Amino acid sequence: MAATILAAITACAPPDAAPAKPPPPTSVEAAAVRPPDAVDRLSATGQLAREREMTLSFRIPGVITRLQVDDGDRVAAGQLLAAVDPTGVAAAESRAVAEVERARRDQARDQALFDKGFVSRQRLEDRRSALAIAQAGVSAAAFDRRWSRLVSPVTGVVLQRHAQAGEVVQPGQAILRIADEASPLILRAPLSDRDVSRVKPGQSAGVRIDGLSNEVAGRVARVGERAGAQTGAVDVEIEILAAEGLRSGQVARAWIAVGPATGTTFARIPAEAILEASGGRAFVLVVEQGVARRRPVTFGGFLDDDALVNGLAADARVITAGAGFVGDGDRVSVVDPARLAVGAPKSGVAR
Repeated sequence: MAATILAAITACAPPDAAPAKPPPPTSVEAAAVRPPDAVDRLSATGQLAREREMTLSFRIPGVITRLQVDDGDRVAAGQLLAAVDPTGVAAAESRAVAEVERARRDQARDQALFDKGFVSRQRLEDRRSALAIAQAGVSAAAFDRRWSRLVSPVTGVVLQRHAQAGEVVQPGQAILRIADEASPLILRAPLSDRDVSRVKPGQSAGVRIDGLSNEVAGRVARVGERAGAQTGAVDVEIEILAAEGLRSGQVARAWIAVGPATGTTFARIPAEAILEASGGRAFVLVVEQGVARRRPVTFGGFLDDDALVNGLAADARVITAGAGFVGDGDRVSVVDPARLAVGAPKSGVAR
């Protein structure tokens, strides 16, 4: 009887629960650490400009009566661009001519009196000086008349028009800014004092503008001798060797090929692998035997699409895509980028 009851209880007991299966590894993308380049590169961002750009203005005040060009217009050397009302200049020139005629008459009269001994030599010399001053007034009036018209000094393009016809302008007020298209296109970019010490004229460079797929070649043309008062940065000029498709005023990014940096050299990893960068320190996740491991690195900044780091093994692989869904100690599976799911991975918990 007891045996029967025991058998019944045994039959009714649930089977032992199967052990829980560990979650599948999280799919991630990883990249190998690239060793330091034999030739290091410095990156910089600046604005393009023609080497010769000039602001045109009138020498005299007046009302603009003609302004025949606008932004983007091409102009030829010697072309009339703008003019002010010449009435005041013409009146001044007429007064100067009249002063010359009067001075000549005064000198002729005193010369005749001097020959008869009626006036002193000093008075005659004063008359000659007055004539010379009057003649200088005529030259000044003629000079002002020439500067009542703005003529293009170069063949180029109008970068900016600062005034409109009908406006009253003052001497030296900016009217037009012209670029000489025969001069080379220059990228002026600021560099820190630490980086600029490694830059010399003649070094090769590359320039890229967002929206243009091709990178254009350049070379360092000049290194500034003075740092900016507010930023402490030094401007470096990069001459663009093939400027087709580029325009003055565009913002561009450039790299400059320089010699190896002194002291520590940095390896390169994709910029998206960097976690929690602060100052000269950052963290990355590396793949070690199918497990993600959080590792500290020395951070040297960004260069193009890469980050400069030190402190990783030469054969290390850093997690790029998917790093936000794994943590230190999680199992991972490195997959081809084309197979990596967009958004949250198929397995794993976001951390």
